[in-house]
Amino acid sequence: MSGKAYAVVVGGASGIGATIVRAMVERGYAVVVADRNIDAANALVAQLGDGGHTAVEVDVADEATVAKLFESSTELPGRFEVAVNCAGITALGLVTELPVAKFRRVVDVCLAGAFLVIQHAGRHLVDGGTVISLSSLNARQPAVGMSAYASAKAGLSMLTQVAALELAPRIRVNAVAPGLVRTPLTSGALGVPGVEDEYVENIPMGRPGTPEEIADAVLYLAGAQWITGEVLDLNGGAHLMRYPNVHAHFEQSAAARTR
Repeated sequence: MSGKAYAVVVGGASGIGATIVRAMVERGYAVVVADRNIDAANALVAQLGDGGHTAVEVDVADEATVAKLFESSTELPGRFEVAVNCAGITALGLVTELPVAKFRRVVDVCLAGAFLVIQHAGRHLVDGGTVISLSSLNARQPAVGMSAYASAKAGLSMLTQVAALELAPRIRVNAVAPGLVRTPLTSGALGVPGVEDEYVENIPMGRPGTPEEIADAVLYLAGAQWITGEVLDLNGGAHLMRYPNVHAHFEQSAAARTR
C-alpha cells in the first residue's frame, strides 16, 4: 500500500476528538472522522479542506458498524497507521441507586466499545501502526456516583496493557488518561455550582487541561516507536490528590432548586 498515512479517529466529530482530528491533519495525516453524529462528522470534514479526509457513521456499541469501519480501511488510498478511540459517555448515580441498564450502557461504550475498536483496528493496521484510546483520571481515582465510568475506564487501562502484549511487536497499543478538560462531555457537570472550583482545588498545577494538550499527547504516542502498554496521565497532578464529590454538588444544586 502506498500513498499518504491515514488516521481513523472514532468519536472524532466533537470535543477532544475533533481537536485530535485537526492535530492529525496538521501533522500530515489524512483522517477518517468516525462518529455516531454523522452530520457533525461531515461538517468537520468540510472544514478540513482537501487531503482525502472522510466521515463515517459508527457506533462503538454496535460491532457491525465498527467492523465495517475498519474493514473499509483496506480500500484507503494509503497506509492505515493510526486508530484513536475517543468515544465515551458517563452516568451519575450511587451504586445503590444507579439502574443497571445505565451502568451497562456506559460499559458498552467505554469498555466494550474500546475493545471492539482495538480488536478490529488491530486486524487492519499496517505493521508499525498504533491504537490510542482515551481513558480517564477515573481509571485510577474513584469518585462518588461514578461507578460505571470509573469501572469502565479502569478496565480500559488493563485492556490497553493486555492488547499491547498480544499485538506486539507489530502494533503498539497505548492510552492517554486526561483529568479535567472542558468538553461537551464535562460541560454539564461544570455547570453545577462548586464543581469546577473543587476540581481546580485538587489540581496541583491550578487549572484544567485543554483539548490541545490531550491532542499533543496523542500525537506523541502516535510517533513514539518504543512505547506500548502505556496509560499516560494528563491531569496537572490531580492523581496526587483527591477527586471532587461531584455527586454531592449535584444533590445540593437539586435541593436548592426545590426550595
